[in-house]
Amino acid sequence: MASRDDEPQPLPAAALCRKIDPAGLGFGSTAELEDYQGLIGQDRATRAIRLGSRMTHADFNLYVLGVAGMGRHTAVRELLTEQARSRPVPDDWAYVNNFDASERPRCLRMPPGTALRLKSEMESLVDDLATEIPAFFESDEYQSQRRAIEEEYGGRHEAAMAEFTERATKEGVALVRTPMGFMLAAMKDGQIIKPDEYRVLPEKERDEIDEKVTRLQEELAAVMREAPKLERQNRRDVEKLNADTAERVVSTRMADLETSFAQMAPVAEYLAQVREDMIANAGLFLQAAMRQNDGPFPEAVRRFHEDKTFNRYVVNVMVAHEDHGAPVIKEDLPTHDHLTGRIEHEAEMGALLTDFTMIRAGALHRANGGYLILDARQVLSEPYAWDALKRCLKAREIPITSIAERLSLISTVSLEPDPIPLDVRVVLIGDRLLHALLVELDPEFSELFKLQADFEADMECSEDAQALYARVIGAFARREKLKPVEAGAVARLLEEALRLAEDATKLSLRIGALGDVLHEADHYAAEEGRAAVSRADVVRAIDEGDRRQSRIRDRMQEAITRETILIDTDGARVGQINGLSVIGLGDYRFGRASRITARVRMGGGKLVDIEREVELGGPLHSKGVMILAGYLTANYALDLPFSLQASLVFEQSYGGVDGDSASSAELYALLSALSELPLDQGLAVTGSVNQLGEVQAIGGVNEKIEGFFETCRNRGLTGRQGVLIPRANVEHLMLRDEVVEAAEAGRFRILPVTSIDQGIALLTGRTAGARDAAGAYPEDSVNGRVEARLRAFAEARRAFGRKLGAGGAEEDRQ
Repeated sequence: MASRDDEPQPLPAAALCRKIDPAGLGFGSTAELEDYQGLIGQDRATRAIRLGSRMTHADFNLYVLGVAGMGRHTAVRELLTEQARSRPVPDDWAYVNNFDASERPRCLRMPPGTALRLKSEMESLVDDLATEIPAFFESDEYQSQRRAIEEEYGGRHEAAMAEFTERATKEGVALVRTPMGFMLAAMKDGQIIKPDEYRVLPEKERDEIDEKVTRLQEELAAVMREAPKLERQNRRDVEKLNADTAERVVSTRMADLETSFAQMAPVAEYLAQVREDMIANAGLFLQAAMRQNDGPFPEAVRRFHEDKTFNRYVVNVMVAHEDHGAPVIKEDLPTHDHLTGRIEHEAEMGALLTDFTMIRAGALHRANGGYLILDARQVLSEPYAWDALKRCLKAREIPITSIAERLSLISTVSLEPDPIPLDVRVVLIGDRLLHALLVELDPEFSELFKLQADFEADMECSEDAQALYARVIGAFARREKLKPVEAGAVARLLEEALRLAEDATKLSLRIGALGDVLHEADHYAAEEGRAAVSRADVVRAIDEGDRRQSRIRDRMQEAITRETILIDTDGARVGQINGLSVIGLGDYRFGRASRITARVRMGGGKLVDIEREVELGGPLHSKGVMILAGYLTANYALDLPFSLQASLVFEQSYGGVDGDSASSAELYALLSALSELPLDQGLAVTGSVNQLGEVQAIGGVNEKIEGFFETCRNRGLTGRQGVLIPRANVEHLMLRDEVVEAAEAGRFRILPVTSIDQGIALLTGRTAGARDAAGAYPEDSVNGRVEARLRAFAEARRAFGRKLGAGGAEEDRQ
């Protein structure tokens, strides 16, 4: 392996944090800037969203990927709203009564703006007929016709009875009305024969009387049998009169309504059925009028259409459109019922009842013909919501079903409304992990959501990008009614965007996080009575935000200062080094130092990762330790068996350890233990290593450096302290001002390295050493001492093996 012993120099202060010059922005405050209406740095996602909004083919629904705080929801809504303006207004939908089968309500499709008009017209129709029908039935014309019918049938019955009475009287028999009905009695000399008189009559005379009474009773029965027939005929004639009367009133009143909707075939058909039903049920209007007149305040005017008696004529409007363009609906609580609609029930006499007027629209109904925006995680967390959404998208219709009925939790009267045809573009907004899981675990997902809009997390920090970013900040301030933002404050926000991106060459697109800072800065500017947000306000907001979240970090630093947690920041130790890690608590991250120790002895070539042995180490950390073994076996004592027994551990680590960013530190500790050369404890290390000994970039470099800086500052900066970082991480540095100032004053160092040889030379103060022409390391170099130690282990192991073999042979001879 080639040696890289040229000692790296500490990075200059200018390389530790990129500063944005306010003068280079070209404005004094954002009040001078025009708003920027588009999305910066999101061309790829914007093209995908526009494509999804314009596609007319089914199943090209959209999944929007990205991290929170990037303005995905706002951007999607704005882009879809822009496209929705150019699309036609979708039709109105309503449910009406099915007069043939009330449990299967009919859906009506109407041109936009028609549903509410039909609903209002039907309400007026009911109100008018509830007044006009009773009035017409009380009119002189109707009453005279009714009396004529009743008199006609009454007269026919009375004439028959009179004729019978006259005939019976001629034959000496009287027709007597009793509480039990009519009866016949014999007469003599115009007087009814009493029972006592009847018994003393001659037998012949009695027989004659009995014969006449029996015969006349049969005739009377025949006359009485004709009475119900006459009554039924009378009732039919009255019903016909009522129907003709109701038809005249209803037809007259509905003529204009039917003409108004004649061009809409489904509505015209429905109105024809309404007319027939109103004529057949005119009594409903008479009963409603009687109930009104029976009230304590009969003079009070009430709206008849609110009477539940007339629910059968209600138009239950599901969706009505009056604005221009297609709807853009965002459902924040995407439960099953909120998506597909629901059927409500009402308790009455201990039973749950419902009808078509209790059908309620869901988000799919409101978005039909337009766009529906949903949060993917929320949809998946609601029971049955995801299945219902997929079912509607596949069937391209919206059936309304009850979860309780589906699960057989209740048994009650329910409905089967006609499903409404569905034409909607669904936009799911979620993270990348969720998208990957859906693609992997739900085979239907890729069929229904064929488009992805992947939001970028950052963008190049060019001058043009800075100018656009400033306009976005200005637009945000105006939209949120904040004060104008001075150029210095904008520059500081841009610097914070660089830090959020963890890259001095890229601006983070997490506009939400910067918006929170700007809100707080605006508050501080108002407290100070300033007309614009200054750089000092932004700095204060950032510092205060850090302070609010730093309790755990401060407690850990306190524990290190009090030596509860053992961390050395000066001196030198063999097999001991300060590794750096990042702790994340929600959105807040901070770095901390951990003591890593290594112990070695002769053994069978085993490298023990204590964290893994006790199941505290994750797979990435274990991978890093295995790479160390590969590095050692490939670089030292190549002609001898690997005879090392070593152990590595993070001291005072009581939680899980994962990631390979400490692998270079662990390797330095191993090399120190093998070479018996002490490592400078004033230097902390971060960076991963590969089997070739190259130090690789890691994440969280700023937090790691700042964490160790705080530890050294609390102990007292000596000027020898610092952090070894991978050279590849130099362009990611965006350190806090305190660290930069200390580095500029020579009190703290940031040392970039590219190889283990460079790092071990800095830590030990001794050259790493490269193999000469004969293949040997310099004897007193770090690598030379490591190889010598490993050779010694191998020789000792060989000798120990011979000794064991000799001892066994001696026992055999004995």
